Amino acid sequence: MDLHDFTLLMPRAVAWAEAVAAHVASAGDPLNASAISDAMAVGVQRPEEVRVQMVDHLPLPSDSELRAAALETRLLGPTMAGLTLGHSILICHGQLSRRLFSHECRHVSQYEQAGSIAAFLPLYLQSIVQVGYWESPFERDARAYELADV
Repeated sequence: MDLHDFTLLMPRAVAWAEAVAAHVASAGDPLNASAISDAMAVGVQRPEEVRVQMVDHLPLPSDSELRAAALETRLLGPTMAGLTLGHSILICHGQLSRRLFSHECRHVSQYEQAGSIAAFLPLYLQSIVQVGYWESPFERDARAYELADV
């Protein structure tokens, strides 16, 4: 994916992310006391707003160009266990662990620092396009904040 394609897809990516986040915000579960503690430990400022929804698989955009870009950049796909969009976290059934939850909560903190999905997502996706998923500064930061499974 080149920078031109990236720029053209961004409004659709933000709209998709905001729609998924809104669904999880209404259908997901609030954090319990232990999860609130872990979320705060990795920098979440408003853990009471976080919602978690367990899913069979992470959603893919119905827009074919957006879906292809998400799969190409490995942002989404069959090997991914979690996805965070704002204060909304999706985790695949059977994958929940303290390590994964704290990683996703660090992404919540990153969204909070940026101020919104529309402000954060372009920065995050640009880093994925430029250096790849694993080397993205946002992913490196989230891995640095992972809490050990107990």
